[in-house]
Amino acid sequence: MADDRLAPGALALAGVMARVCGWRPGEFWAATPAEVAAVLAGWRGDDDGGGGIDGAALAAMMEQYPDG
Repeated sequence: MADDRLAPGALALAGVMARVCGWRPGEFWAATPAEVAAVLAGWRGDDDGGGGIDGAALAAMMEQYPDG
């Protein structure tokens, strides 16, 4: 039955998203499949060749949006 396969896969993916990007369970469950795919694509490096973000831009973003 499909219901038997969804829960273990979803829990495993929630764990991956927690490790990869620090998402809490509520953030994972609120995300769309497209958002999860976009985050994982960027993490893996196959993000349409957009070039990513440079160190200065990352530092500015971290200053503007600090953790905690």
